[in-house]
Amino acid sequence: MEEATLKILNIPNLLSLSRILSVPVFIILMLEPSPVRALIAGIVFSLASATDWLDGYLARKWGQVTKVGKLLDPIADKILIMAALVTLVEIQSDVVHSWMAIVIIGREFAVTGLRAIAAGDGIVIPAETVGKYKVGAQITTVLSLLLYQYSYKEWMKQLGWFALWVAIILAVYSAVQYFKTYWNKLNT
Repeated sequence: MEEATLKILNIPNLLSLSRILSVPVFIILMLEPSPVRALIAGIVFSLASATDWLDGYLARKWGQVTKVGKLLDPIADKILIMAALVTLVEIQSDVVHSWMAIVIIGREFAVTGLRAIAAGDGIVIPAETVGKYKVGAQITTVLSLLLYQYSYKEWMKQLGWFALWVAIILAVYSAVQYFKTYWNKLNT
């Protein structure tokens, strides 16, 4: 029992868990946004985003890939991005419209559901490279718009707007790719 707990509570899994636990801190900071709170929220978001790369790297390097980690990592990513997008709809509605957040969040639910159904059919649909670019665009969106809240530099707002559109396009494109891959594997 103790050994199993140690396997679950390894550093990569704790990093994923820390990403989830950073979300309430981020939300509290942005409940009443001010330039300083936006800057601190940006730092929290940056650190949490960095753990996304670090947890996977360490899990593979140290041979600590676990089922719990395979579950926690994508959930942590989605919770962090969804919380940030919903917060941005609230504080930057002139840039992040609700429909934009819905497209990105809806894509996450659809692809996660599809991958679960595929796994039930014994079909593995690996993560696509486009998805990594989508995540990069989402992180750029959030950080740019948070830094805009801090500095009010118009170019930060424009960068956030551009990155958001890139994220939306990549989200839709990658969702279509996932569904095509599943369909093709079903028919082989």
